[in-house]
Amino acid sequence: MLVIDDENNELILPKNEQIPADFYKKGDTVKAVVQRVEMHNGSPRIVLSRTSPAFLERLFEQEVPEVFDGLITIKNIVREPGERAKVAVESYDDRIDPVGACVGMKGSRIHGIVRELRNENIDVINYTNNISLFIQRALSPAKITSIKADDETKRASVFMRPDQVSLAIGKGGYNIRLAGKLTGYEIDVYRDGDTDDEEDVDLEEFADEIDSWIIDEFKK
Repeated sequence: MLVIDDENNELILPKNEQIPADFYKKGDTVKAVVQRVEMHNGSPRIVLSRTSPAFLERLFEQEVPEVFDGLITIKNIVREPGERAKVAVESYDDRIDPVGACVGMKGSRIHGIVRELRNENIDVINYTNNISLFIQRALSPAKITSIKADDETKRASVFMRPDQVSLAIGKGGYNIRLAGKLTGYEIDVYRDGDTDDEEDVDLEEFADEIDSWIIDEFKK
């Protein structure tokens, strides 16, 4: 897509830098970041992006004054554009709740960002150097019972109740994949050993991803 800025410079927004649900008509206003500048036949070619983590960071700076002023630091951002994002934030001022400030009253601040990103789910979590706690927060909204993290291999074994497993993995596996990217650890999820009498996962939860005849075969 060809975009013209205020000074009549031609900018390019390639399909792979657009959010899957993006659709623009001539005359629409586009928000994006400059991803890179390439030289073509001696003239610069400016490439924009809406899928880059930097784009989400700029949106936070625009919507959250504390981020813009440096009172809240964004430690890391990982995204599956248009689906889900996880943002780790930290404040050096004890009086500021970084997550609360980013979300805003009744989600007022985050709503604008979510709309701009075509309803991408955004999890804002408190950053910590305690890796077990960080992994636990990154797997939100799932609740875990225990965790074993190996700093050498960068792997973590997470134990949880059976009804939390599908929450931890998330639709399409986005939740666990992003939690792994955010923390830098390969995360393995296990059912808590104390609950062997319970079913592992409810097959019906996957009805939107697995054909019904396959689910029927599994039940047999």
